[in-house]
Amino acid sequence: MEKTFFYKGQAFLALTFFIGGILAVASILIAFLTLSSINTGYGIAAAFKAEAAATAGVEDGLLQLDRNAAFSTALMSGGNYSVSSASSTTATVTVTQNSPSSGLVTILSVATVSGHTKKISAVVSENATTGQVSVISWTDIQ
Repeated sequence: MEKTFFYKGQAFLALTFFIGGILAVASILIAFLTLSSINTGYGIAAAFKAEAAATAGVEDGLLQLDRNAAFSTALMSGGNYSVSSASSTTATVTVTQNSPSSGLVTILSVATVSGHTKKISAVVSENATTGQVSVISWTDIQ
């Protein structure tokens, strides 16, 4: 007659390792998804801040043209100037007279926040007699 031995401890240990492995994999998956979600949120916020700063740069360029019809950054050192926005981000603005054609002005604003760059270009015309500035096109380049 054969004796049957029941090793209850071995079965319990195997079951414990199995359940523990499943819990470990689930915990790692949840941690990965949480970190991925957080990084995505920060990326979206940085992109929105860059867009807001670039928009502020173009609007400042429009204001400079409204104050001085002959305003251009060509004579400035570096050919551009910086505009700081309320979110502590900076846009670099370039104003070019007679570009893309005579009588038109191109305003280019570039802002970078946490690796997210936003470029906005606006082409405007100026009435020489009234000084009125009219936006012809507003383009998101990047």
